[in-house]
Amino acid sequence: MSQIMMTFPGGKHKVLTMSYDDGTDHDKKLVEIFNATNIKGTFHLNSGLLGANGKISKEEVERLYKGHEVSTHTVTHPTIERSPRERIVEEFVEDRKSLEQLVGYPVRGTSYPNGSFNSYVKEILPHLGIEYARTVHSTGNFWLPDDFLAWNPTCHHNQDLMEKAEQFVSLNKKQYLNLFYVWGHSFEFERDQNWQVIEDFCAYVGNRDDILYATNIEIVDYINAFRHLKFAADSQFVYNPSAQSVWLSVDEKIVEVKGGQQVDL
Repeated sequence: MSQIMMTFPGGKHKVLTMSYDDGTDHDKKLVEIFNATNIKGTFHLNSGLLGANGKISKEEVERLYKGHEVSTHTVTHPTIERSPRERIVEEFVEDRKSLEQLVGYPVRGTSYPNGSFNSYVKEILPHLGIEYARTVHSTGNFWLPDDFLAWNPTCHHNQDLMEKAEQFVSLNKKQYLNLFYVWGHSFEFERDQNWQVIEDFCAYVGNRDDILYATNIEIVDYINAFRHLKFAADSQFVYNPSAQSVWLSVDEKIVEVKGGQQVDL
């Protein structure tokens, strides 16, 4: 009986994603750092606050975040678990509509403003087109999320970032998949005068052949594509109904299952 396991694209077993909130002007410097080191970020924006009080303007959004992901953060950044259903719906749907007009693709994720959410909010989100939601509860580990609507990051960038980076880079056991998820706000680097923290981190973990660099939604889509694979009852072949490729480790041999194709295992 073959041993069949999911890998990340190309057979990689480590993925890094970055998640930054509020869309302040300091995102410009952060995006430059990411772009120089092949790192991808997800940027959670409040469409109702764009262009005000040091925030990115609407006209800058598409160009600045090209190659990264724009995600919702509600229109006005309320404490969402204290909001009535009607306001929850409007905050997320109107934010999606406004941001989609700026970037030209479906906006499908969020981070909870003020870290506020509860089970009631989680139940509503899928009906609003939201497929994942990041919390502010750091796990300190590199596990894949069990619940995309309560997606706990590895750490905030002020939580021993380089120590965790060294741990992540040194991981070499391919029986595990490892996700390093960093979150924060770009204005914190300016406030704390510690831009060197993220510059050193990105220089260290970026541009590595054994790490996949992905946005939040790219990770969601890939894992869902794996979950939607149709395996034969005896696992001798598999059909991929999705549009994107999925990579498998079959008895330690890396196999690409292209979108719309069936592959013998």
